[in-house]
Amino acid sequence: MILTLTLNPSLDRTIEVGALTRGAVIRAAATHLDPGGKGVNVSRALLANDVRSCAVIPYGGSEGRRLLDLLSAEGIDMIPVPVEGPTRSNVAIAEPDGTVTKVNEPGTALTPAELDTLAGAVLDAARSADWVVASGSLPPGVPVDVYAGLCRRFAGAGINLAVDTSGPALVSAVNAGPALVKPNRDELAEATGTSIACVGDVLDAVGKLRAMGARSVLTSLGADGALLVEDDEQVWYGECAVEEPRSSVGAGDALLAGFLAAGARGGTALAEGLAWAGAAVGLPGSRMPGPADIDRTHVRIGPPTRPGRSRHPLARRSGALERDAPSLPIHSPRSLIPGG
Repeated sequence: MILTLTLNPSLDRTIEVGALTRGAVIRAAATHLDPGGKGVNVSRALLANDVRSCAVIPYGGSEGRRLLDLLSAEGIDMIPVPVEGPTRSNVAIAEPDGTVTKVNEPGTALTPAELDTLAGAVLDAARSADWVVASGSLPPGVPVDVYAGLCRRFAGAGINLAVDTSGPALVSAVNAGPALVKPNRDELAEATGTSIACVGDVLDAVGKLRAMGARSVLTSLGADGALLVEDDEQVWYGECAVEEPRSSVGAGDALLAGFLAAGARGGTALAEGLAWAGAAVGLPGSRMPGPADIDRTHVRIGPPTRPGRSRHPLARRSGALERDAPSLPIHSPRSLIPGG
């Protein structure tokens, strides 16, 4: 079982438009309202693929009740924790080429008592979990070491913690030695103070994260796929083609969910994560893919480039994967995963 914690969940409204023009009146082609928050998305993706998961979720106000209603309608197993402040709402505007413009509310503060209740719920439920996923932004006023504290408490109990967050919260969590962290390119650069323009830069930055305490690092690289460096220093790189991108919202969460569902080790798990992420990009809003949506033939997986070529620039269709590496074929891609 995979347990998820989302401290700052949301209602996510996605509006599809023909083109986004600043200052203009734009008619929506379609709208979607989905439960949101990174841990919530991980649980939704796991459920869609018949992998057992449970989500620990704070909720408040009418928005929070609507969030629980949406999750209940999807059949999510959850531990809801009532809090005083209202659950936030986010808006995403999606264009036909897959470009997404997001406006995220900051959320409302959690009191120390509410944080204690949430931590207690996670620790109680974690006893039966193979992995705990702590992910997403922190609400205003929440201490940046909240994920680090969970990591230290889980380490003694032998529970694996995966962390997907950003900024000071990511740095603090890494220093506590989590089993896995999943930054995207920008989060990796910020956490390590590294400018990332090529695969070699990613490897250098991941090395810094591992020196700080992270055991394994799964980095989502947007249109350039993903790179995995494991605790035994094995390195894997993968790409996934997306024929008709619709929304990158939740693609990184689907990547993490698929990776954990497939055993969280090696090229096979990375390939599964990329397949789930690619499928998510092809769906509207923040819908999570099920088995019928996932096409694994659009994934190519293998080692990254040889040292002499590791400075190849990262850009859409970077060619950063060795063409003679063990792989699955890519069939006429129009784009690679645009989200992370």
